[in-house]
This record gives sequence, structure tokens and C-alpha cells, in this order.
Amino acid sequence: MVRNGWLVRRRHPVGRARTELDRVFDETFGDFFPRRWLGAEWANGWVPSLDVRESDEAIVVEAELPGVDAEKVEVSITDDVLVIAGEKKEEREEEREGYRHSERRFGSFRRTVTLPTSVDREKVAADYDNGVLTIRLEKSEEEVTKKIPVTLAKN
Repeated sequence: MVRNGWLVRRRHPVGRARTELDRVFDETFGDFFPRRWLGAEWANGWVPSLDVRESDEAIVVEAELPGVDAEKVEVSITDDVLVIAGEKKEEREEEREGYRHSERRFGSFRRTVTLPTSVDREKVAADYDNGVLTIRLEKSEEEVTKKIPVTLAKN
């Protein structure tokens, strides 16, 4: 539906109720019942965000992995699928006058990206900086786009 030039998307009432129930449950129970017990799509409790960009020469994938050690990240390519997997472990302790607070958070993750074209496996580079993993996959020579000029036909 369009109102005043803006596209307005209506949500189904059941969807709104589900969102509200999820919010109330999360606020009430927090980490006591991990979502993986409830059958949520993020079975391991955490799914890193990905950005995928493609140019004529390469595909670049950026994954946000805050708090993950670079040694705990694995990157692999099988056929036309890029796999990013790893593990996140966090421990925090705080002691103040009259109390002690400690937290532990951990979980593994696995993201897959189906590559839209063949890549040169010898020219794949993965860099990890400040919680962001950047993977640059050079396209194979056969797959690099060749632009063909279009000429006007003479009749």
C-alpha cells in the first residue's frame, strides 16, 4: 500500500504478536533459556552478519566477528560454496565491595555463501582486523566479465 508517496508494509497481526511475545520472553528470561532450545533458526545462539559485494574482478565477503579470536576462525571453499566457521568464547569477572559478578558466553557459528561464479583458489585472501573478517576471492580468468561493445547495424 502507498500512502503519501511512501510504501507502507502491513504486518500480519500474528507476526506482530509473535514479535511482542519474543521480546517479552527475552526480557523476562534472558540467557536462562537459549533460543536454540526453542528451535530458533540461529541454532548455536549467534550468527555473524555478512556483506557480500561483487565486481568484474572479484567477490568480497565481510563478516562481523566481534570478540572472536582470529585463531578460532576457519575459512574454506568447497565447489562453489564459501564456508566461514568459528567459535566465540567470552569470560568476564567483576569484583566490587560486597559482591562478585562473573559471566561466560560461548558458541560456535557457521555461515555459508554460495558463490555466483568460479574463483581462482590460489588468489583468495582473508584478513582479520578489529573484529571484521574480509575475504577477497579473485574470479577465475574464464569468469572475468568481458565487455562487448554494441555497434549500430547499418541497413
